[in-house]
Amino acid sequence: MASLIAQKLTDPQFLIAMFVGVAVFATLITLLMPLFSANGLKSRMKTVALERDAIRIRERARLAAEGDKRRGLRHTQKPGIRDFVEKLDLKRALADEKTVAALRNAGFRGQNPLNVFLFMRFVLPFAGLTLTAFYIFGLGVLAEQPLFVRIMVCIFGGYAGFYAPNLYVSNRAAKRKQSIQLAWPDALDLMLICVESGMSTEAAFRKVAEEIGVQSVELAEEFVLTNAELSFLPERRQAYENLANRTGMESVKSVTQALIQAERYGTPVAQALRTLSQESRDMRLTEAEKKAAALPPKLTVPMVVFFLPVLFMVILGPAFIQISSQGGFFGQ
Repeated sequence: MASLIAQKLTDPQFLIAMFVGVAVFATLITLLMPLFSANGLKSRMKTVALERDAIRIRERARLAAEGDKRRGLRHTQKPGIRDFVEKLDLKRALADEKTVAALRNAGFRGQNPLNVFLFMRFVLPFAGLTLTAFYIFGLGVLAEQPLFVRIMVCIFGGYAGFYAPNLYVSNRAAKRKQSIQLAWPDALDLMLICVESGMSTEAAFRKVAEEIGVQSVELAEEFVLTNAELSFLPERRQAYENLANRTGMESVKSVTQALIQAERYGTPVAQALRTLSQESRDMRLTEAEKKAAALPPKLTVPMVVFFLPVLFMVILGPAFIQISSQGGFFGQ
């Protein structure tokens, strides 16, 4: 057996045939393996693309389902108002970057809320002036006042109509900011739990949005929109910055900066979220203490006007009644 193997290994024809077979086999492997690997890579890329499209469709459906006509993420376009604003070029005359930022902080996004806002700022001054003039000159109110005073009151009505949209937007933004500020520490705690459990940032935002909606619909809306932007925008940093700009809160800006640093440098985000959550709770407690400290001065005037006279009547009333029954003060 050993002699046969030695004979074969020393046979030139056998060695040539073996080398040719190995070369053919290696050539076939070299030619066919890239084809199989390319097909596998292509199928995986196709699966990822399909999954991404499914995520986009699901998030768009979520945004459309959660938004209503009053505070939805998308607003129905009104062609009449849009054409009116574009025809008079009201955007250049009445709007700037601060106006767009104020609308965004109040929860109004897109071009249609801006068009409605500009339309109201243009129409309400004339409406206020007309109603005030009808109320004063038509119904005869302030008839005893001089003509100059009545004209100034009409002009004041026009100014009130001009600033009424700004007042509404500022009040809406203040209420929205208060709602987000009250629910923000709890949202950070939930996000911390999600991150430490191994969930991704997108999954954490989606889960927190589902849970925090009971406490603050506005914050849930912002998280849903941020989750959608993380999937759509080319840079994740832009999605975090948009969240900070829409809310206009320093606590939210601190969290977004921590998330941006975690994305860029790979720093752990759990410890930052824990620290920022505690700071948010401290800020909320400080605001409550500030309101409590301002309560006694605010109660001074109501107590002096309403409580003290009643207290004097309760204390001194029986004495006056007894003295009057004995013939004093009111007696004959």
